[in-house]
Amino acid sequence: MKYAVVTGTSRGLGHSIAMFFLEAGVHVIGISRNPAHGLKEIAAENNVTYQDRACDLSDLNQIESVVNQIVPEIYEEEPETVYLVNNAAMLEPINQAVNQTPEEVSKHVHVNTIAPMVLTNAFLKKGMDTDIPLIGMIITSGAANRPIYGWSAYCSSKASMNMYVQTVALEQKHLQTNHKIIAFSPGVMNTVMQEKIRNSSKEAFKDVEDFRTYKETGQLSQTEVVGSIIVDIMGDEATIDNGKIYDISDYV
Repeated sequence: MKYAVVTGTSRGLGHSIAMFFLEAGVHVIGISRNPAHGLKEIAAENNVTYQDRACDLSDLNQIESVVNQIVPEIYEEEPETVYLVNNAAMLEPINQAVNQTPEEVSKHVHVNTIAPMVLTNAFLKKGMDTDIPLIGMIITSGAANRPIYGWSAYCSSKASMNMYVQTVALEQKHLQTNHKIIAFSPGVMNTVMQEKIRNSSKEAFKDVEDFRTYKETGQLSQTEVVGSIIVDIMGDEATIDNGKIYDISDYV
């Protein structure tokens, strides 16, 4: 028996990742503000379970409540492996840094940085207590590696996640555990986030026309393709390079 916990399963990449885990015979718990459609039916078809857990990842109290619920439930089942995919993220605020409000910055950092760290830390601790392998992934972005006008929050939060992954992997290697933490950069996909990008003003986001062109010329990847690759990587546990920042360009 294996379990996967995936954030942001109500739509987009998170929904696709959950679907492929279910099809691979893995029980899935989805953490999202809204329920995911169709996943319980897919779970039943594959003799596994899917559960929705409502959570606003910008609220630390809600995160801690969900962690305290699901971590004991999963490990009581004594699974062979636990997978954790921190997929949920927000791009906003899309604006020059001088125009971003403290509330916008705080919410962004809670969703993109604090939530993945809190979730990963909790599962790592339980994994070390039980010696059940944890395979963790954080969805990152090419924006972590270069500055993009109007994306100071997003570039910064994703860069911080890359460093977090590498640091935690270093610790786990030193401790000689069987836990692995990696990141994955999925490129530009056909998602709601991309719609928000295309609706930005040029004053707030200088490169908005490039992203409109990606849509017009069919350069956006489908989340089903990316989700399948992610589940394949995580499922082949022996070949995972602990601490690596994987990139979609190596697979498509």
